[in-house]
Amino acid sequence: QVQLVESGGGLVQAGGSLRLSCAFSGRADRTYATAWFREAPGKEREFVAACNRGATTSSYGDSVKGRFTISRDDVKDMVYLQMNSLNVEDTAVYYCAAGPVVGMTRIYYGNWGQGTQVTVFA
Repeated sequence: QVQLVESGGGLVQAGGSLRLSCAFSGRADRTYATAWFREAPGKEREFVAACNRGATTSSYGDSVKGRFTISRDDVKDMVYLQMNSLNVEDTAVYYCAAGPVVGMTRIYYGNWGQGTQVTVFA
């Protein structure tokens, strides 16, 4: 079983940047694909980004392409989400997830962190 803990959320001004971190552990943690999702109040959990082991394959949601970058350190068991050019619409709880393969929907991931709040203000 994989466990994940997100950190790095907080308040940021529109146009600014923020880097989220996800620490993962477990017997299969280094073999798993990892992803970021986000959930704004009253909305469905939305796919943000995902990558495989070594981050040789990655995918992004349309709303964040060109602004967000997912990366991974398989030695330190860490996953990151670099968020640039943030806008108010990026405000959400961001979740780190892990699963056997890269996918863009929730069904690919059976392991989830508790989430970290990102609030962007104008």
